[in-house]
Amino acid sequence: MAEGGGTAVVLGAGGGLGGALLARLAQEEPERPLLALSRSRPERLPASAHWAPLELTDEATMEAAAARLDDLGPADLVVVATGRLHGGGLSPEKSWRSLSADGLMAAFAINAVGPALVAKHLLPRLSRDRRAVFAALSARVGSIGDNRLGGWYGYRASKAALNQLVRTLAVELARQRPQAICVALHPGTVDTALSAPFQGGVATEKLFVPDFAAERLLTVLAGLTPADSGGFYAWDGAPIPW
Repeated sequence: MAEGGGTAVVLGAGGGLGGALLARLAQEEPERPLLALSRSRPERLPASAHWAPLELTDEATMEAAAARLDDLGPADLVVVATGRLHGGGLSPEKSWRSLSADGLMAAFAINAVGPALVAKHLLPRLSRDRRAVFAALSARVGSIGDNRLGGWYGYRASKAALNQLVRTLAVELARQRPQAICVALHPGTVDTALSAPFQGGVATEKLFVPDFAAERLLTVLAGLTPADSGGFYAWDGAPIPW
């Protein structure tokens, strides 16, 4: 996905999908500056990638990580490949009886507030004079229009909040950088730690290995134009209803 030689940033580079995105970018464009952001240094960090620590609940680390672009050069691709469905005190709620303030706040902190603050520090560092893309991984279950099964209250609601944040960021971004694109992406069900406890009912052909998902997402991003900014797209490029 050539974007003109600017820096590519992957947040969540220590995760399964984030790591796959970083590896594919390094493979396809070995000369391109890469910045990997994650809580801890990824075990498989490409030789061409720079790493900086970032914690989604600590804005100071976001500001420090974004400042690395002052040396590497403006970004023309940022992918926020983060999210939490379970673990760390979270578990998908099957009923309203399972709702708790702590659980909902934790879901929103990671899935909505964190990416929004990342955008606060990274959007101003997007390239000004050429096409640039900021993408955040959402989930189809965050679609209000597509919700027919219920459940998973915190995850659904926090991803729906992320979608609204992305849409609103896109409106402001268009005023400052008309060539820029800001979108939410649904990667499908990817075989990572996030989906591992919930793969039992997923058909084999619909459970994607991380590299396939990474390739599909980068292909979707490569095909978007500024007119698509503010949208919500699936791994196959199809728009998803809000």
